[in-house]
Amino acid sequence: MGLSKTIFANPTEYLVREEPADPVLFFAPMVLQATAKRFLDGFPGLVTYAVKANPDEMVIANLAAAGIRGYDVASVYEIEMIRRVAPGAAMHYNNPVRSKAEIARAVELGVQSFSVDSHSELAKLGALVPAGAEISVRFKLPVKGAAYDFGAKFGATAEKATALLAEAAALGFVPSLTFHPGTQCTDPAAWDSYIRTAATIAADAGVKIARLNVGGGFPAHRLTEIAPALEGIFGLIDRVTTEAFGEDRPALVCEPGRGLVAESYSLATQVRAIRDDEHVFINDGVYGGLAELPLIGIIDRIEVRDGAGNRRTGAPRGRIVFGPTCDSVDRLPGELGLPADMDEGDFILFHGLGAYSTATVTRFNGFGNFQIVTVMALQG
Repeated sequence: MGLSKTIFANPTEYLVREEPADPVLFFAPMVLQATAKRFLDGFPGLVTYAVKANPDEMVIANLAAAGIRGYDVASVYEIEMIRRVAPGAAMHYNNPVRSKAEIARAVELGVQSFSVDSHSELAKLGALVPAGAEISVRFKLPVKGAAYDFGAKFGATAEKATALLAEAAALGFVPSLTFHPGTQCTDPAAWDSYIRTAATIAADAGVKIARLNVGGGFPAHRLTEIAPALEGIFGLIDRVTTEAFGEDRPALVCEPGRGLVAESYSLATQVRAIRDDEHVFINDGVYGGLAELPLIGIIDRIEVRDGAGNRRTGAPRGRIVFGPTCDSVDRLPGELGLPADMDEGDFILFHGLGAYSTATVTRFNGFGNFQIVTVMALQG
């Protein structure tokens, strides 16, 4: 995966000039910083970035420049990278299952906030983490409204979370709560249910929590006609926290990954073939930058340009789109509406592909040779 040292005006300028044969990810730092400002201005608490969404050092550096001061980390690798790129930033080690060696290294590197969802993992933390650190108990609910459920792997039931919270406080840790409503969550009611349950857990445990981490899950703009109403979600979180906790209102934390980084990247793929005027084959797919599409559905924010940079304007036609590998599951979900006048060699640009694209690329079948290009703007 290479990085171009030249900054281009927009993706079209690069595609016409370089005629790339491999997929290209276009990164717009100004878009990333503008999105960060939207969160910093709108969210009523500490904004942290979930590094797993896109761990590129360029992303971390630009978020730090925009004012992001906290990072949700899930591995020693991510902790070491944040210490190097954003020294002094707060880190929340919110992967609830860690080895003893990983915990010890995190403590050595100054991490002072950990999540937990089991008694066995809390016992590990109790033996290795100094008293006074924050322990944030992660709980889950059967709440719908997300693209897929994050509670399938992590999170204690409300009853178990109550016991864990009381135990964490008794061990001398700073007690907090955390949850994740699920990825690409477009239903604000999910946060409402979680926040009110958090207040019940704290009351039942007899513990005044220091902070409530309302997770990630903030949606990115995937479908043209459905723009995320982030400010509405921020307002709901603020109001419901006051209603649920009253005078015991905790400080709020959020940890967006996709919501922060998705909009700052666009992916350009090239049409390798149109088989008998039916199936479209492109040079990227579900083993590359489009890995998430089978999990959360198609993204229709696309444009098609010919080799001269002209936008195809033919009437949309539903097409089955395959990636470049020989694996039959390398197919985008459903059908993608593509211009009827599209031709082999054209470029299909997918906008809003900054999350879980570079982080999930493989070299299966010899593909996955990406170039990352910095641009001033992603349109034009």
